[in-house]
Amino acid sequence: MDVQTSNLKHVRKAAGLTQAQLAQRTGVSRQTIIATERGDYAPSVYLALRIARSLETTVEEIFSLQEEA
Repeated sequence: MDVQTSNLKHVRKAAGLTQAQLAQRTGVSRQTIIATERGDYAPSVYLALRIARSLETTVEEIFSLQEEA
């Protein structure tokens, strides 16, 4: 299974937050948010929960599992 993070950027922008603001709220670097949005980094469960809480949504709204072909 592969983690898909394509919704993070959309949800973050809809919440009116910059990458830097989300990074500050979740206690990580802006580079971590950038890498997560690009799909280069799969966040831990704890970080995924902090991101979802900061964006007032669910983890499932932002991150999903997709079976590899």
